[in-house]
Amino acid sequence: MPCDATRSFDKIGNLMSKICLSTDLASPPGGPYSQIVVHGDVAYLAGCTPHRPGSGEFVGGGFDEQARRAFDNLQALASAAGTDLANALRVTVYLKDMGNFPAMNELFAQYMGAQPPVRTTLPIDLPGFEIEIDAIVALS
Repeated sequence: MPCDATRSFDKIGNLMSKICLSTDLASPPGGPYSQIVVHGDVAYLAGCTPHRPGSGEFVGGGFDEQARRAFDNLQALASAAGTDLANALRVTVYLKDMGNFPAMNELFAQYMGAQPPVRTTLPIDLPGFEIEIDAIVALS
């Protein structure tokens, strides 16, 4: 869902644009919002859930399968912005069951690289799935 670029300025008065991007390589948005917003040298990635790219079909199964799909969707958004999760600055993970924290932590380490971002993990009553992840990523 593309959006019109809007005008904004950096700290020293240089014009910067807000650019909205989307990709079919991640699950489609669940509402009227952008998958990716790029502003300056930063990409803001919308929350990714365990839904398949294209169809938006829910990925059933256990936590591991759902979490991998959510992380893969997040990586697809980062790729569409021209970067990857190794450049993540901040990640928020929403878990339906905090008992899945150790499994999520292992996957997080696999996807985020040697210099992981700051992270907040919150228990949330998600509607029918186990995990959602969003991120702020530096452009490479």
